[in-house]
Amino acid sequence: MSFSAYMIGFVVLTLGLALAAYLLNVPAKWIGVGVITLVGLGIVKAVSATRERDPSR
Repeated sequence: MSFSAYMIGFVVLTLGLALAAYLLNVPAKWIGVGVITLVGLGIVKAVSATRERDPSR
């Protein structure tokens, strides 16, 4: 799976969760904290899932 495809999926998930939080009247400050946290987690997961493994010697 490519890095960009992984990140697009994670961004869609993050936007859906942010919209759900907004509809549940969660304060905007906490929605922002959640979005920033999820984007950071998404980058870490995407890099670890798509990086090339070093060949065994």
